[in-house]
Amino acid sequence: MKNYKILLLFLLFLMVSCNRKENHPYTFYYWKTQLKLDAEEKKALDEATVPYLYTRFFDVDKEAGEFQPVAVITKNKNFITDKKIVPTVFITNKTLLGISGEEIKFLAESIHHLVEKKSEELHLKINNEIQIDCDWTAGTRDDYFKFLKELKKVSGKEITCTLRLHQVKDKKQTGIPPVEKVYLMCYSTSSPLEKSDKNSILDVSILKSYLSKIGDYPIKKIEVALPIYSWGIVTNHLEKHKLINALSQKDLNHPDFKKISENEVEVQKDGFYFGSYLSKGFTIKIEEISQDQLEDVIRFLEKKIPNFNIIYYQLDSKFVGDRKF
Repeated sequence: MKNYKILLLFLLFLMVSCNRKENHPYTFYYWKTQLKLDAEEKKALDEATVPYLYTRFFDVDKEAGEFQPVAVITKNKNFITDKKIVPTVFITNKTLLGISGEEIKFLAESIHHLVEKKSEELHLKINNEIQIDCDWTAGTRDDYFKFLKELKKVSGKEITCTLRLHQVKDKKQTGIPPVEKVYLMCYSTSSPLEKSDKNSILDVSILKSYLSKIGDYPIKKIEVALPIYSWGIVTNHLEKHKLINALSQKDLNHPDFKKISENEVEVQKDGFYFGSYLSKGFTIKIEEISQDQLEDVIRFLEKKIPNFNIIYYQLDSKFVGDRKF
């Protein structure tokens, strides 16, 4: 009888363990050009369990041979948060093409100085980290990795970087960045501007195939970036596509739209919709990510990556209002 009770308790423990949902600390990316929080965004950020806000400071591009900072961040005077800011800088792959050793040093110094200048100017409490976001390729990997090392040298900060799905799958070609921590971008599984039945923001089957061996990735500290954003893909009579950001299913409920599928409508009347002029016959397809899809990805990654934080892209009242984090 005693052994029976022990066995029963053991089976009960197994059932509870298997059904227990792992809680991951989480926070957000902030990707607008002005730091400004409305009430819903502030509430979501205050409730986030990671003490950082990953904030895009500026982009870097190269035009006519010159490095250019693009859309440098500003701040509304009413922006207040207890979170430390992690400066995040997006660098176009074009910026790294044909770059010289002297230019790598200049780029690293320039980015460091602009991050410091904006942090001081905007009175931001920043973390000792700079995150670089770049869709580097096999052709730019060596120079990009040199840049990451140089930025660490000139800034004295921890340098981290984003990691896209193809950079995991094709790691022999794209290489392993010289950082101690990466942020795995679990979105953009295909192009939204190509005709496809798949969800271009996140197709879970594609993600799983690309990340089947993520557990073997040489950098062991991996945080996970998950999408909560949505958009509408407009297709005209010539099958050309364009994006309208932040549209959702509820935006399709309009008297001038005819529903042609669960997530797609046809415009019935010429006019301005969502800030764009759309002609009769244009279609709008909504792409958004369900809670079930996110949980499917999380469960998959829990088997591959130990103890990861989640950074949701992005903090916006249009995306955080109905979400459970």
